[in-house]
Amino acid sequence: MKRRKMVVAAGFCLSFLMGTLMNLLFIPGFEHHGERVHRHHQHEKQQQPEADSPARLHIEDGLTPSAGRLPELQRQIRERLDEVLRYRQRRAHWVGTGALERRRLMDLEQRGEWESYKGIEKNTHYDQSRAVSIATKSHREFTRESMLGCGSIDNVTNVQYLGSGYTKAVYKAALNSSFSVALKSVDFGGHDMENCVKKYASSTDCYKLASFKIVKEMTLMERLQHPNILKLYGYCYQDSNDIKDTVTAITELGSPLEMITLLQTPWDERFRICLSLMRLLHYLSHSPLGSVTLLDFRPRQFVLVGGVLKVTDLDDASVEETPCSPSSPSDCLMEFPARNFTLPCLKGRCQGINEKRNLYNAYRFFFTYLLPHSAPSALRPLLDKIVNSTGELIWGTDETLVHLEKVLDIYRNGHYLKNNTQTHKTEYKRVLDASIAAENYRCWPSYQHDGCLLSVFSVHEAIDVCESHVQCRAFVLTNQSTWTGHQLVLFKTGASSMSAAPGKLSYIRLGAAES
Repeated sequence: MKRRKMVVAAGFCLSFLMGTLMNLLFIPGFEHHGERVHRHHQHEKQQQPEADSPARLHIEDGLTPSAGRLPELQRQIRERLDEVLRYRQRRAHWVGTGALERRRLMDLEQRGEWESYKGIEKNTHYDQSRAVSIATKSHREFTRESMLGCGSIDNVTNVQYLGSGYTKAVYKAALNSSFSVALKSVDFGGHDMENCVKKYASSTDCYKLASFKIVKEMTLMERLQHPNILKLYGYCYQDSNDIKDTVTAITELGSPLEMITLLQTPWDERFRICLSLMRLLHYLSHSPLGSVTLLDFRPRQFVLVGGVLKVTDLDDASVEETPCSPSSPSDCLMEFPARNFTLPCLKGRCQGINEKRNLYNAYRFFFTYLLPHSAPSALRPLLDKIVNSTGELIWGTDETLVHLEKVLDIYRNGHYLKNNTQTHKTEYKRVLDASIAAENYRCWPSYQHDGCLLSVFSVHEAIDVCESHVQCRAFVLTNQSTWTGHQLVLFKTGASSMSAAPGKLSYIRLGAAES
């Protein structure tokens, strides 16, 4: 009797979960803003009274497959949904409410954790100044209660197209004419949409499939909160003329990563990018979701925000580790254009494959170009060791980060300066509150394109630099410093244009000292 009750209870639970999953299988399509973002929002306000309803990740229930939907496309939609659900369920269990009504993706979490989403943006007169204040908070302060939504982008200005990839189009827009954000939506003319429509002849379902990449990205931005991951400010669901519940992600705005430009920047800025990247990869190796790999690892997947590197595209991230068999070494083969690696198979999985893939991509796209060149000579042996060890996958993310942090400590504290006590061959006249307006010359790498603006740890290092430049006859210590605390110094060919400048300090070369 007891066994029969257990079987009945298990059957009931299974049928409930299956019913819930079937209700979740068909997520609505999402909004694409494009150049018509203003007109679209105004149209939606007239069409539906709930256009300013709370921004939320939700899933319709009661949807039935259209007659023309192909089983293959249906399978792909289901697989993408299942992937998103796996990320959302990593730290929570299914919570049944007994009502299979309109469900939100957030509701798959424990109810109390997501209670703060209720009531967001119920007021149709959204306070944009408050939205801007919220969006500029630090990442730690940015809570789920302060997520932006439809009301915050109804009246955006200065909308500019930034670019698109296979799936998404990205736009820059200003909130309250002062704070800029990025808007991400499905690109109707993109590779994913065009190929899918050609194959399945269903724009609605293809849009639904493509939109899951945005949902996945938003989910990962919520789960993986780190200073080197782009911030998610919010999202908006609204109906378009022919697609229900289209979505737009509202994220932090960054500037594109241009490798050619980076190669011309000062070494400490390039080092900052590599350190930011390594801190990110270390976090991804130990994230709350497990070890995360970036399958589409290219410079274009990253942006710079205030000089700090941040990953912006997470739709191709994965926590799945490659299954393997000890009797088949080829299962754990990592293939790259320049070389291949075979990792050990442990407990049916390729050991550390996600971490190692990220690390080698960091080496081939970033470290090999940005780390060693024009670095202080005393740091080059350690930097070469970092580059070589990542290129051979000798170290993991833990060891690599430790060595990069060591480089930062040496550089920040001036320990890279070899002969701090040596006497210089030239004497300099020190002039307080003075600067030199003209008499510039170019050097590389410089913070200033039309002059020679470099960072130094001390006046002693500035003199070293000046004496190494044939043109240098003077230099000006500015009142600006870099992210490491090094002072910015302008090197000059002379001092005839010297003028008063409070807070600045000039040094004029007098000539060779007596030997």
